[in-house]
Amino acid sequence: MGLRLFLLFLILATLLVLQSILSLQSGYRFLRLVRRSLRTPPGDYLPPVALIIPCKGLSQDLESNFARFLTQDYSGGYELVFVVASEEDPAHRYLLERLRTWARDCPELHATSVVVAGRSEVRGEKVNNLLQGLTAVSRRAEVLVFADADARPKADWLRCLVSPLADRSVTVSTGFRWYLPGCGFASQIRAAWDTSIATMLGEHDHNFAWGGSMALRAKDVDRLRLAERYWAHTVSDDYAVTRAVRDAGGRIRFEPRCLLASREESSFRDFVHWANRQIVITRVYSAHLWTLGVASHGLYCATFLLGLLLLAYPGSSAQERLTIAVSLLFVLSLGLAKGRLRSVVAGELFPEESATLKCYGSRYWQLAPLVPWLMFYNFVTAGCKRRIEWRGTHYILKSRNEVEVVRRDNT
Repeated sequence: MGLRLFLLFLILATLLVLQSILSLQSGYRFLRLVRRSLRTPPGDYLPPVALIIPCKGLSQDLESNFARFLTQDYSGGYELVFVVASEEDPAHRYLLERLRTWARDCPELHATSVVVAGRSEVRGEKVNNLLQGLTAVSRRAEVLVFADADARPKADWLRCLVSPLADRSVTVSTGFRWYLPGCGFASQIRAAWDTSIATMLGEHDHNFAWGGSMALRAKDVDRLRLAERYWAHTVSDDYAVTRAVRDAGGRIRFEPRCLLASREESSFRDFVHWANRQIVITRVYSAHLWTLGVASHGLYCATFLLGLLLLAYPGSSAQERLTIAVSLLFVLSLGLAKGRLRSVVAGELFPEESATLKCYGSRYWQLAPLVPWLMFYNFVTAGCKRRIEWRGTHYILKSRNEVEVVRRDNT
């Protein structure tokens, strides 16, 4: 019995070591891509842009975030369309008041509008906001850019995001969020958890779009039938865009300079709720990624559990225990090394956050051993449920083409 379990461990450990080595190699490729991107000046492709920002509620950094959207270094000209679901949303009154102030204090302010999207019973609130935002875009706009209100873009973010579309083979240009660790444990584990997803992006053909930092040509929105086919009955704007691009044989380009720094203090319970929702959405809208995630993190957890069991098993020989211990420590060291790479990436991408990263940047690698266990829990949980709550609205994701709004906790 002990010998058979040891042989099984050797098989699992071999697979896990290979997986960990490949993962570390992808981490080095990501770092090289970031460095190359930072050395390359943005291109000169500066078409007229419409920037659509769905909003809900008032966040602590809303004022500074909007100021960054309004002061982008983009000479091609851009308009901003803010969208809320209801006039009762506190963001609606705030936007109307602030836009009047901005218009008075900044005569050169770009064209702006505030759209009230209303409610939908057949799609997610954010997607419905985006659809209504499209109706407010002027005919002049050649490129549509989508961003989240809680994003903190740098001054050249818009230019960097739009520039890749000069290449006609690129259908969508995208960035991603990059969580910075804060003082709380939940913030720190969120940073380690989410950046493990961010580093999946790169110079390859299986990138995915992220709705918080995403650009595509206006004519491609029509060509892909994004509004009427892919966004009509979905809760995920970015997975729908990803599917539309792949169905059309297009290409998604990842731009590292459009990684957006984010931080969020929360309870651990709220973090787990958020993480579960991300993976439930992944399971419904990208089932193959969910399957790969279950297999990858399941291999990690099964190998460690079996290894620890054999270390405690009285019948294991000293040689077997040594082999098991070395194997597990080697896998741990590879994971810590990749976590360390994320610390380096954060430091190079966000030098203005040096104080934060000096205090908490080590959490990227210190908490890396916990991430696969949390991920496995998230992926298993997602396999058992299709109901999510997002910003006060409860949905049942019946399929990638059917959403049921169960209830709303607020108006």
